[in-house]
Amino acid sequence: MKAYDTTRHYRAVELDKILEKLASHCAGEEAAQLARSLEPSSDLNIVASLLRQTNDAHMLTARFTSPPFGGLHSVSGSLRRAAAGSILTMAELLRIAQVLGSIRNIRDWRSRSEGVQTCLDTLFMSLTPNRFLEDKIKTSILSEDEIADSASSELASIRRKIRAAQSKVREQLDKLIRSTTYQKYLQDSIVTMRGGRFVVPVKSECRGSVAGLVHDTSSSGSTVFIEPMGVVESNNEIRVLQGKEEAEIERILAALSVEAGDFAEGIIRSHEVMVELSLIFAKSNLAYSMKATLPLMNGEGEIELRKSRHPLIEPDKVVATDIRLGTDFDTLVITGPNTGGKTVALKTLGLFTLMAMCGLMIPAAENSRLSVFQNVLADIGDEQSIEQSLSTFSAHMTNIQSIIGQANRRSLVLLDELGAGTDPVEGAALAMSILEHLHGKGAKIAATTHYSELKSYALNSSGVENGCCEFDVATLRPTYKLLIGVPGRSNAFAISEKLGIPSLVIERAGELISAENHRFEETVEKLESYRRTMEEQKSELEQIKNEAEDARSVALEQKEKSARERERQLELARADAKRIVDQARRQAEALLDELDALRKLKADTEANTLATMAKQELRSKIKDMEDLADPVNEREKAQYKLPRALKAGDAVLIYDIDKKGIVLKPLNSQGYVEVQAGVIKTRVKLDNLRLLPQEKVTVNNKSTGGRNTKDVLQKTASMDLDIRGQNVDEAVMELDRFIDSCTLMGLNQITIIHGKGTGALRAGIHTHLRRHPNIRTFRLGVYGEGEDGVTIAELK
Repeated sequence: MKAYDTTRHYRAVELDKILEKLASHCAGEEAAQLARSLEPSSDLNIVASLLRQTNDAHMLTARFTSPPFGGLHSVSGSLRRAAAGSILTMAELLRIAQVLGSIRNIRDWRSRSEGVQTCLDTLFMSLTPNRFLEDKIKTSILSEDEIADSASSELASIRRKIRAAQSKVREQLDKLIRSTTYQKYLQDSIVTMRGGRFVVPVKSECRGSVAGLVHDTSSSGSTVFIEPMGVVESNNEIRVLQGKEEAEIERILAALSVEAGDFAEGIIRSHEVMVELSLIFAKSNLAYSMKATLPLMNGEGEIELRKSRHPLIEPDKVVATDIRLGTDFDTLVITGPNTGGKTVALKTLGLFTLMAMCGLMIPAAENSRLSVFQNVLADIGDEQSIEQSLSTFSAHMTNIQSIIGQANRRSLVLLDELGAGTDPVEGAALAMSILEHLHGKGAKIAATTHYSELKSYALNSSGVENGCCEFDVATLRPTYKLLIGVPGRSNAFAISEKLGIPSLVIERAGELISAENHRFEETVEKLESYRRTMEEQKSELEQIKNEAEDARSVALEQKEKSARERERQLELARADAKRIVDQARRQAEALLDELDALRKLKADTEANTLATMAKQELRSKIKDMEDLADPVNEREKAQYKLPRALKAGDAVLIYDIDKKGIVLKPLNSQGYVEVQAGVIKTRVKLDNLRLLPQEKVTVNNKSTGGRNTKDVLQKTASMDLDIRGQNVDEAVMELDRFIDSCTLMGLNQITIIHGKGTGALRAGIHTHLRRHPNIRTFRLGVYGEGEDGVTIAELK
């Protein structure tokens, strides 16, 4: 009886239709049948485990698409028969091979996503591929009625002999049908087969003219099919060979069946796991089709659905609604007009609970909450039964009597149109009594009704709350939104007036209603008006809040992006500056060594003084370059306008890093100015420069004074030689002077900038470098050095 009741209650909230949808996503009939027979679990731990499996499958599907479950046939029976010694057919063996291929494909699919750990890994790891048996079956059996010649050497030999014998018979019969002697006796000049033997069609009246065995006669009797005596022996040989072929095929199938039987248990276990995985991923695919999310489960009877959408209503017609139960109240009384969505709200409440208890995700917003229940009991729909002589009211009461007997504190009870179908006064009183009784048992209850007495009961009872389905009187249409905390209005007068009922009739009907009912309806109307005003204000505030949050998110993202870019540029600047400082340090060390040697040769006071001054000057240079190699944080830019356009030679301040420099090239089309700051040559945005008064600006601790800026700057980059624009002869002369100078300074490496162009200058320089006595080796630059436009040479 209980199983029947459970099925009826589940069907009342349409769980069976959801399970049928789930079955349509399964691979194979066994998985589909398993989906249709799913039973909700009342154990919170089991439900949590089922939902974790579905969620992990949902995540894997999103990242790696669904696993390939093709070829998931039912092979357990065939494998058990093989294990018992039976010989399987070719079709059965092929299905086993397809299952083995599916097992292998699923394992391969999971191995491609090994970086992600899930609770399904145990199931995936328990799959046991058998490539040896799979390949052996697939190479031996071509189709359900054809076995390959390569299945065995004996079979290949027999089939060669059969083909040779058949060819011999055909040759003999071809000669016969082409013979002028026999052509006049033949009905057609063809060779055909009857009973597996080669024959020729002979006219009935000429049957005595062709010696041989008659195997068949045409339906009209005008033709007989004769096997000429000359080919009888050859046909006999073919029949013998065909018998051997059948015996060899039987032996091959027996051998394959034995091998399948040896691995039967492992294949059956893997097949069962495949069916289970197919069901889990079917749940995931169903969730994708419904745009479902993972509910938060509890065992306290608390339900809070956010923007829930009934999955059996068309997506373009369903209205998302919020439903709450079991938090600050245990009983929800829903009122409102017919077709307003009351029953849909009840079914959504029960259906989502049962779906979650089956391990299914629900079409609702994130962080929706559901509870597990021992019983989900529903009295929804018309239970009238002609066979049992039950009226609608009697049928409802019979069902409610069963619900009262099963309900407890771990039950969810759903009652549609409670107390309907009888006298309104008695029906309302009976409905209140039923709700009180079920509430006293601790059950969580949601009930729909039209009785105004139940609205008052909900207002005056602890743990009981009113709810209504919103109705737009202006359009005479329900909005299908469930409002909790607000009793519903009948709207009968307003609807009737909109439909054209005379106002005198409406006014008289109002007079017939008691003053108490008038006051109640007026109070409800005021509450509804306040609610709508609050809803509008809340919606406006939500919109403002969302816009502010969006703007804040964009601003934070831009700030983080700017900070990352700034840090990246600083790192690049530090790296470039460090490289230049290292080069300068090597030059300085070489010069210091020369000065020390000079001091040893000339011990007079003047030489020592000059050496000391040179050391101090070089150390000062190195300190300046080290400071530049570690840029300070940028300062905030203040409002500033240049008094005039910048030109080459102007002294400027790079504002954000507080460094002085000299303009090398004025503003370009991209808005940048080329500036020399210490040993660094860089491009700076125009708004980041401040024009300094005309003064002597120190670059690399040497005053420019009246000297040419270009000359000074060329000396600060003594490891680079720029020969672009020169012909080969001029460049070679300049290069020789440069190499001699660098050799005297003790440098190990130089950079020659010749540009890309036609390559003639580069080729001439390379030819000269190969013969130069002071060059150890050379190469073209790489990315970041200038690539083919520069040559890096190593000095001896």
